[in-house]
Amino acid sequence: MSEIGNLYVISAPSGTGKTSLVKTLVDSIPTISVSISHTTRPKRPAEEHGVNYYFIDKNEFLRMSEHHDFLEYATVFNNLYGTSRSWVESMLNRGIDVILEIDWQGALQIQQLFSDCISIFIVPPSLDALSQRLLQRNQDKPDVIRKRLADAQETLSHIFNYDYVVLNDDFETALNDLKTIILAGRLTKQRQIKKLAPLLEELSAS
Repeated sequence: MSEIGNLYVISAPSGTGKTSLVKTLVDSIPTISVSISHTTRPKRPAEEHGVNYYFIDKNEFLRMSEHHDFLEYATVFNNLYGTSRSWVESMLNRGIDVILEIDWQGALQIQQLFSDCISIFIVPPSLDALSQRLLQRNQDKPDVIRKRLADAQETLSHIFNYDYVVLNDDFETALNDLKTIILAGRLTKQRQIKKLAPLLEELSAS
């Protein structure tokens, strides 16, 4: 039987750079994948169905929820987001590490289901910097940006529920911090004892 993969939960206020960091992280480390969430949010111009999200309508989302197709789901800015149960479990059982890019609501649900999941919170250098990033990406109207900044402060209040905190002031530094956490997660005592069982048995018998 193959080794079970690690489950990583990564959360951050909107505009912190989480998506860019996670994409670069996944591209640079083998046997790790990011879960693609289902959402009722409208697709943005540069986004692709099945790449950024699975874009579905509310009725389809509620149907999936009723059939327990989601490991977790949450409402964010009046839109629904959910994580596919079957996909995540399939990847983990194949020994592939999985990253869930989800908000703090979903993170709490996952932590209850997977007590050994590794949770990471990414913080911006300041609210001013976050505001500038939201303005520069030119995706939201001013009133939406104000709501996102208010939500950021609410999101930051849940930082103590996470195992690790990464500051995204410099992209490369934050990326290296994330790599360190991922690689260290593969070397925990529990995983190494299971992985090296034959060797440890031989060494202890000699």
